[in-house]
Amino acid sequence: MGFSKAFPVRSDKSVYPRWEDVELTEAEEKEVEALARSENIKIMKECIRDAKDILKDESLKDFQTNMVQIAIALFEKRASHAAYWKEEKARQKFLEGRK
Repeated sequence: MGFSKAFPVRSDKSVYPRWEDVELTEAEEKEVEALARSENIKIMKECIRDAKDILKDESLKDFQTNMVQIAIALFEKRASHAAYWKEEKARQKFLEGRK
């Protein structure tokens, strides 16, 4: 089963929303995973550069393990997970279907 996400649809007849499921096709899911992967690689490279700058600016020992630990901490804060990208794609598909 592929990725799916439910979105609320408001109705004039009820105060409670009706939930509409949107499923991504396998191709859409693969496309989003590839986008997330390339974005995460770009973010990790930025984090490594930032970690090197932090070590230099703070006059810390330039050990590779320190740089990697700082880069990982930055990456965990910045990186978007594939689930976010899939949810965003599903939301776009939902909104397009509502037009």
